[in-house]
Amino acid sequence: MARSAPTVPYKPRPGEIPTNPGVYRFRDANGRVLYVGKAKNLRARLSNYFAPLHTLHERTRRMVTTAASVEWTVVATDVDSLQLEYQWIKEFDPPFNVRYRDDKSYPFMAITLADEAPRVIVTRNRRIPGAKYFGPYPKVWAVHDTIDLMIRVFPIRTCSDASYKKAMATGRPCFPGQIGRCGGPCSMKVTIEEHRAIVDDFVAFMAGGDQRFTKELTARMREASAAMDYEAAAVHRDKLQAIDAVLNKSALVLAADTDADLFGIAEDELAATVQHFVIRGGRVRGVRATTIEKEIDISGGELVDQVIQRTYGNASGADIPRQVLVPAMPDDAADLEEWLRGRRGRAVSIQVAQRGRKSELMKTASLNAQQALMLHKTRRTSDYVARTQALTDLQEALDLAEAPLRIECFDVSHLGGTNVVASMVVFEDGLPRKDQYRSFGVAETTDDTDSLYQVLTRRLAYLDRPDDPSTGPGTGLDIVPDPTADDQVVTARRRPRFAYRPQLLVVDGGKPQVEAAARALRDAGHEEVALCGIAKRLEEVWLPGEEYPVILPRTSEALYLLQRLRDEAHRFAISHQRRRRRRDIQSVLAEVPGLGEARIKGLLRHFGSVSALKKATRDEIAELPGVGPKLAAAIHSHLAQPSVPADE
Repeated sequence: MARSAPTVPYKPRPGEIPTNPGVYRFRDANGRVLYVGKAKNLRARLSNYFAPLHTLHERTRRMVTTAASVEWTVVATDVDSLQLEYQWIKEFDPPFNVRYRDDKSYPFMAITLADEAPRVIVTRNRRIPGAKYFGPYPKVWAVHDTIDLMIRVFPIRTCSDASYKKAMATGRPCFPGQIGRCGGPCSMKVTIEEHRAIVDDFVAFMAGGDQRFTKELTARMREASAAMDYEAAAVHRDKLQAIDAVLNKSALVLAADTDADLFGIAEDELAATVQHFVIRGGRVRGVRATTIEKEIDISGGELVDQVIQRTYGNASGADIPRQVLVPAMPDDAADLEEWLRGRRGRAVSIQVAQRGRKSELMKTASLNAQQALMLHKTRRTSDYVARTQALTDLQEALDLAEAPLRIECFDVSHLGGTNVVASMVVFEDGLPRKDQYRSFGVAETTDDTDSLYQVLTRRLAYLDRPDDPSTGPGTGLDIVPDPTADDQVVTARRRPRFAYRPQLLVVDGGKPQVEAAARALRDAGHEEVALCGIAKRLEEVWLPGEEYPVILPRTSEALYLLQRLRDEAHRFAISHQRRRRRRDIQSVLAEVPGLGEARIKGLLRHFGSVSALKKATRDEIAELPGVGPKLAAAIHSHLAQPSVPADE
C-alpha cells in the first residue's frame, strides 16, 4: 500500500473546510497569528497550503511548517472578506504577510477646514481632524514653494492658532498679517465668511479646478485693462503668473478631467517597491514611494490587491479617486471596486494602463520603482553595519573559517545558445570593485555548465601564475623609495589583480551550476576556495555536494548581498553581450557596398534596435535620408541572412 506524500499534521479532514467565501488565519504553537488571507472558496484556497510539502514554494512551506493550526471565518460576501482581511492584518501584523517599510514620512499640504478660520500648513501628520490634504510632496521646500505661490492668488491664513486668537482678541493684526504673509480674519482685511469663501477656492484649485480660475482671472484682467484700471489689471496678471508657476510644477500628463491614482511596481523574490502617483485634474499632484517586504510567494495581482487595501484602508472618501491604474489586474478586481465604492460613495474603476498617455506614465512610475528597488538593496549592502552583518551571516550560513572579504560572482549570458559571454564581478568588504570586473568570451560550449567550467578554469589559472606583469591585465611596476639607502630607488612589482585569491566564489544558478564550478575548483587544485550558488526562482543558496539548499531568512543581510552580487554579474554580462552584438551588426552592415559608418549609425538610430531594422521593409529602409531604393534592397537582403545577430 502506497504511503501518502507528507504534509502538516494539523491538516483539516476532508469536508471540514467550507466552500463559502471567508478569511483564514495560520497560528503558531503559541497562538500568534502568522498569516492572514482571504478566499472566495475557502476549501479550494486552503487545499493549496495542504498539498505535499515538497510541491510548495520554499517560503510558503516555511510558513506552513512553522504554523501549528489554521482557522477560518465564513462571511456573507467577497467584499466582507476583503474588509475582514484588512482588519485582521492591521490588528495582528502577521509576519508572513507583506510588510510595508516606508522609506520616509512625506510632507503634505493641509488646510484645517474644521477651524473657524482654516489655515494652510506643512505637516507629516495625516490625522488632523477635518483637515484636507494635498500631496505628498517629495521635499518640504516643494510644499513651501507651492504655498508661497498659492497665497498670492488665494490669501488665506498662515499664522499659528496662538497668533490668531491673540489678534482676534486684541483687534490688532497678527505679525504675518502685518507683513503680508497671512490673509486670514486676523489680518483685519476680511471677515470670517469672506475668508471661508477664499479657502473654498483654494481647495477647489488644488483639487484640480485650475481651468476655471485661470479663465476668470484672464477675463478680469482684460476687463480691468479695457477700463484702463491698470493697477487692478497688474494684480490679476501677477495672480495669473503665480497660477502658471504652480501648474508648471505639476505638468499636465493626462486629460484635464482625469482624477486617478497610478501605481508603478517593481519586485523581486523578497521585496517590492511601489511608486504611487496622485493625479488630480490631469496633473501629478503628489508622489509617494513605499518599500514592501515579502515573506511568501505571491503573484503580481495579489501584490496589487495588498497595495490597494493598504493605500485606501484608512483613507477618507475624498481621497479615493475615480480611477485606480495598476500594472496587473488582481483576481478580485470587481470586489475591490465594490469595496472602494462603499468607501468613496461613488463608482471607482480599477484598470490596467495599456496604451496612450496612461501607459507612458505607468512606464515612468515603473522605472522609478525599479530604481527605488535597486537603491533600497544598494543601501542595505553599502551601509557599514549592514555589510559587516552580511559578511558575518555569510560566514555562519556557509560554515566558513573567516568572513569572505573578497567575493567573486560569475554569470553566463547567451542568445539562443550563441554569442556566449560570461562576467566576473568583484566585491571587497561588501562593496563593488568595478575596476576589477572582467568579461569573458566563450567560443565553443555545450551548455551553461560547460561555459561556467571553462570560464572558472581560465580565471583560477591566474592564482598559480608568478607575480609577473605579463601574466595579467592591469599590472605594472611601482616605484618605491627604499628608506634604508640614500638616493637609491628600487622597483617593486605590483601584484596582478587576477592573482588576488577570493575567499568565496558565487555562481548564478542552482545545483548543476554549483557542481560545474566545484569541478573547476578540483581540477585547478583550489578546493580551499569556498563556493556557493544562488538560484533566482526561489533565492536558494546551494553548496557543492549538498542535496538540499540553504534557505537564508528573508530579512538576512547576507541574502541581500548575494542578490546584489548576482544582479550585478547579470547586468555586467548582458552589457558586455550587447556591446559585442552591436559590434557584430555594425561589422555585418559594413559588408554592404555603399553603406558607410555614418549611414550604419543613422540606420540603428532611426530604427532603435537590430530587431526593428530586420523587420523593416525595403520601402521603410529607403525612407532614411541618404538611403535610396537600391541600397535599401541590398541592406534588406543582407539582413535576411540567418547569421545576422538580433536583439535579445
